[in-house]
Amino acid sequence: MTPPRPRTAARPGALPWVFVAVLVLVALNLRSPFVAVAPITGQLRTDLGVGSAAVGLLTSLPVLCFGLLAPVALAVIRRSGIAQAVSICLGLVVVGSVVRSLGGYPLAVLGTLVVGAAITVGNVVVPVVIRRETPLPQAGVVTGVYVTAMNLGSMVVTLATAPVAQALGWRVALAVWALPAVLALAAWRWWRGRSGSRRAVPTGGAEPAPSPSDVRIVWRTPIAWLLGLAFAGQASSYYALTAWLPSLLADEIGLGATGAGTASSVFQVCAIVGAFGVPLLATRLSPAVTIAVVGLLWVCFPVQLLLAPELYLLGSVLGGVAQGGGFAAIFTIVVQVSRTDRESAQLSAFVQGVGYVVAATGPAVLGLAHDATDAWTAPVLIVLGTTATFAVMGTLAGASQRRSHT
Repeated sequence: MTPPRPRTAARPGALPWVFVAVLVLVALNLRSPFVAVAPITGQLRTDLGVGSAAVGLLTSLPVLCFGLLAPVALAVIRRSGIAQAVSICLGLVVVGSVVRSLGGYPLAVLGTLVVGAAITVGNVVVPVVIRRETPLPQAGVVTGVYVTAMNLGSMVVTLATAPVAQALGWRVALAVWALPAVLALAAWRWWRGRSGSRRAVPTGGAEPAPSPSDVRIVWRTPIAWLLGLAFAGQASSYYALTAWLPSLLADEIGLGATGAGTASSVFQVCAIVGAFGVPLLATRLSPAVTIAVVGLLWVCFPVQLLLAPELYLLGSVLGGVAQGGGFAAIFTIVVQVSRTDRESAQLSAFVQGVGYVVAATGPAVLGLAHDATDAWTAPVLIVLGTTATFAVMGTLAGASQRRSHT
């Protein structure tokens, strides 16, 4: 039986709305800085004198950072404490956003690496912050708000970057997204000062000293591996479809750029429905059933692409709800099964380390499968496999969570 989890900040039953508002400002910066590159790749290629692969590296590097640097992020959190780690994340987002817009391609790569490292710290620490500051019954809802804010930030940046680049140039279009991070950093520092020193303790500072089993939980506990594999399926499916869905629809049903863009937008926007809806669904259903429902929606998308590609809007809706809901469901479990802040940070880092390393290969694997077969059947079957992995491993993780609390 899992021991009771110390709750050092949030009052039982009280949802801290000021914290939630500040969390939204932080979360807006945890995806948007690196998606800003995609709308202006043509200008980057021309101005920097590089090819498509080199520009593509500017979008794939952060995802690799999310996986490979997760242990480094965990070390930063341990050394600096939870509150300071969030400040470090936002400060580095500002630095990286500015650096990548200052010079040629090497500075663009350097700035991108800084942004990737910064967001990696944020990815790992935010579930810990949610665990610490949110009453357990509301953890799923707050996680859904966090996921929604990330998607909203990405959507706004995707829509606004190209017009800004046309008016002011691509350097301004990349650097301007440092401003939301500055605002979030100011709000975070204000909230930490307002909430008092009792909330500003480092990871583990307000909790009992960890036992050896706490320190090694990430590789000794089956639920950690189940969550890691589930997130690998979730993230791989998301990044692969984000990269190739427009090309697939253009080739399979002759969809033009506008139609393919609409399908991609629906896929991204519907994540908001999933991020909000799944935590509400979880209040009525068990974790295992909740993730099984999300997994079914995920699997429906590649099945639709295989059997009835003309119904792409329906598939985009189902897949979009699933990708937002899957992320929220996995990290709600991370928050709820962790007994201490230290354990939460370790589990968050482990799940993301496994998931994002696998996800970074997703677009390349689909591209290779398409080139090898000159068709989209094999790539879509790969996505069917990754969505099924999420469904099976996530359902098992949900069942394991239920058993640990009974």
